[in-house]
Amino acid sequence: MSVEPAFWAGQSVFVTGHTGFKGGWLAALLHRLGARTTGYALAPATEPSLFQAAAIGELTHSIIADIRDGERLTAAMQAAQPKIVLHLAAQALVGRARVDPVETFESNVMGTVRLLEAVRATPSVEAVVVVTSDKVYDNAEWLWAYRESDPLGGKEPYGASKAACEVVVQSYRHAYFNGERQVGVTTARAGNVIGGGDWSDDRLTPDLVRAFAAGEQLMLRNPAAVRPWQHVLEPLAGYLLLAQKLTQNALPRDLDSFNFGPAAEDARPVAWVADRMAALWGDGAAWGHTPGVRPYEAKLLEVDSARARAVLGWEPKWRLDEGLKRTVDWYRAVGAGQDARQVTLGQIEDHLNG
Repeated sequence: MSVEPAFWAGQSVFVTGHTGFKGGWLAALLHRLGARTTGYALAPATEPSLFQAAAIGELTHSIIADIRDGERLTAAMQAAQPKIVLHLAAQALVGRARVDPVETFESNVMGTVRLLEAVRATPSVEAVVVVTSDKVYDNAEWLWAYRESDPLGGKEPYGASKAACEVVVQSYRHAYFNGERQVGVTTARAGNVIGGGDWSDDRLTPDLVRAFAAGEQLMLRNPAAVRPWQHVLEPLAGYLLLAQKLTQNALPRDLDSFNFGPAAEDARPVAWVADRMAALWGDGAAWGHTPGVRPYEAKLLEVDSARARAVLGWEPKWRLDEGLKRTVDWYRAVGAGQDARQVTLGQIEDHLNG
């Protein structure tokens, strides 16, 4: 099953985190589908950013504010009167979470509390998708992919904050949205997305692009680590399918979380991805390895998306090789002077029609 443009055309949607990489692609996708979108987020955390390069603020009613400002968030949501809320705003960097765990827990946990309080105060809302992470699981480094029913945990602040966010959502679902007022509320778990327009620090693909563009060799800290890589449009399509089903009351009430990950064959080591990126980039692009003692970082992580496939009819459209090609194509095109918004919308069109 694919995203249905007819459902989204004219739909009132409230998106948090639209100034970020993933949220910017989501805002552009919703614009293409004809939704009426309000975006609420802090100013972009990087310079450059997808938000600025593709002028995402022109595609949505953009509000620059802090998710932790409950009064302003509630006022913005009530003014928008959305039917659907998609919550992506977060402190999303593992390395930054280690440096500033307080900000991470405040943004990811209390930010979600403020979001759900705003939903309580906005009667128009019928569906809420809270995006967490594949790092919510208590990772035992085993060979099997994690299912939604597996235990949550957190061996570093980012993963722990997202696992705590899951508990917050569960409590609000049962305490406030499962009685007299019925609101469909679920969490969506994905991670390690790739795509053009990500300029974050300490992420593999933007770090590789920066190094390759400068003619430098990127030194990787953990090239053997395995992650479930996928193009950013894959989980975004899943979030929209999930929100659509929630709005249509087409989901069993006990299915309160969904994994969105690639095919098992696309869970690849960092070194494999770096090799493919270097080959696609050309110009002698290369990487190296810096051995040494590092902070905790999972060596193996995969998620099982059987629930999303069976219940939502969701399937990734682009395999990892295609996703990497699209990523390099985006940076190459924009670096050569092509319009970032048109490149972004062009890839969205290809994905919708693929």
